[in-house]
Formats: sequence, C-alpha cells, structure tokens
Amino acid sequence: MSLNYNIDALECRAHNENICTGKLIILPSSFQGSPRHMHQNYQDAMAMVRKFGKPDLFLTFTCNPSWSEILNSMEGVQRPEDRPDIIRGLPHAHILLTLDSESKIRTKDDIDKFVSAELPDPCTDLRLFQIVTKCMVHGPCGTININSPCMRDGQCCKSFPKQFKDDTEENVNGYPIYRRRATEPVQVGKYSIDNRWVVPYNPWLLKKFNAHINVEVCASVKSVKYLYKYVYKGHDAASVKIQKEGALGHDEILSFVEGRYVSAPEAMWRLNEFNLSHKSHAVVRLAVHLPQQQPIVYQDGQEDQAIE
Repeated sequence: MSLNYNIDALECRAHNENICTGKLIILPSSFQGSPRHMHQNYQDAMAMVRKFGKPDLFLTFTCNPSWSEILNSMEGVQRPEDRPDIIRGLPHAHILLTLDSESKIRTKDDIDKFVSAELPDPCTDLRLFQIVTKCMVHGPCGTININSPCMRDGQCCKSFPKQFKDDTEENVNGYPIYRRRATEPVQVGKYSIDNRWVVPYNPWLLKKFNAHINVEVCASVKSVKYLYKYVYKGHDAASVKIQKEGALGHDEILSFVEGRYVSAPEAMWRLNEFNLSHKSHAVVRLAVHLPQQQPIVYQDGQEDQAIE
C-alpha cells in the first residue's frame, strides 16, 4: 500500500531542481515499525480518543538506581552505573491513564488533588520531602548552573525555573499551570531550591515507588495528540547519501535500514516476533482520503500499472 502524494512530491521536487525523476521505492504500512505503519497506529489511537474521550493523566516513570533490589545485586564496591546489565540506562515508561466518570478532573481543586508542584512540609511528611528533593527537583539550571544538560542557547529547554503562582490555572496550551506558592527555599546539596524547580508529581505514587514519576494533567486533546505522536514517532533516524546528478530518486527501504540503530533488546524482541504495539479495541479504517492521497493496492510485478 502506498500514497499517490509521495510520488507527486518526488516529481515536484525533481521539477523544481530541473532534473529527472528517478526511482521511488516505497516501504509499505504492512511492514511493522515503518513510518507509514506508525502513522496509521497514531490515527487509530486518535480514533479511540474520539470515541471514548481523551486520557486524563500522563505519567513518565523512571527507574530509581537506588532501589534496594538494584543495590542488593551489586558486588563488592560496585555502583549501579557499573552494571548496565541491570539498570540498562535507567528504563522508563510513558503511561496514559483514563479515569472513570466519577473521578474525572473537572476543576482546579481536582487538579491540586492529583498533582502537586510544590515542596512538601518536612515537618508533616519527612519521607515525601526526602523523595521530592532527591527525585523531583529539576536541574537546577539557568544562571545557577549554565552547564546543565537541559540548557539550549542559554535557556532551559524545559522552561525552568517556572513562575510562582498562588493558584492553579486550567488549560493553558493543553496543560494546566500548577500552583507554586512562594515559600522559603530549602538547601538541596549545594543549591538553594524553591517551588519553581519542582517537577509535577503525585504524592501517593512517589511514596509508593520512590522514583522519578512526573504526573501531568491532560487538559485538552491538543496535549493528547502530542503524547500519541511521541508514542508513535518511531526511532531516531538519519542517513546521508551522495546523489548522482541528473536524477532524483528515493528508496524508503534503504533509508529505513541505513538510518536505523537496533539495540540488543529490540533485536531480541523482533527475533521472538513479539507484538510491537497493542490496541484495546479494533479500529476499522475507512477508504476515505484527501485528493490524490488514495491508497494504492497492487500485486507484485504490477507496480507500473498501479501508478498509472
């Protein structure tokens, strides 16, 4: 299966560069993990959102190398970073949660009930305070630490430090602006930290798992579209090719193979033929398309007739 507009795009680019159109080789959506396959999975996911509603919470859960299960596996003077066979670059999960109708987030008070972006009071909950200051403080970066990995052109790519705010504000560009009251800073290591540096979290989850668990409220479908695109974006890829003058072609299969890095876990997953994705509901794709973007179905050896 292919799309006509890919052929038109190649012909248009060749025309603009005043060269001949070369060969176009398509990697179809029937190949699992291909860009077309991932795009169709994204459309299926959004179809379920239209039917059942958007998720309510987005969690990013990162392994804590200080978990007792990991530390107990160390030998001698080993540290977790010495055992990539165990921590594997710190496994993490992106989780979308949909709440039942009685627990839906409808007001600012509901947001504050699920998510906090403030340092807890060590006098009332010392354990939570210790976890937050260890796992949920961003950076610090900016003028305090210009060498932080999040710095891009002198600015934090995560927009820290945030602004102080007395009350939570709903739905700003798909996400709420969480309450961050101006309180006395606390000393964390060599830095003085206040609520502007706290990554949003859920207190119960932090005390349950003792790890970095970023919790965000999905305030609009705009944020959900971004999240699903993140899930179905596929792997990072880049390829460089010396193109012969006089003809412009594109080989999607070669680009996919050459611009792809396959790690050992993915190789194992592929060799064992495990599913790359799972859907809770079946989605039937209707034969509806934009002009010149209809699917093309053809038998092997009949590609030329299909294009015509």
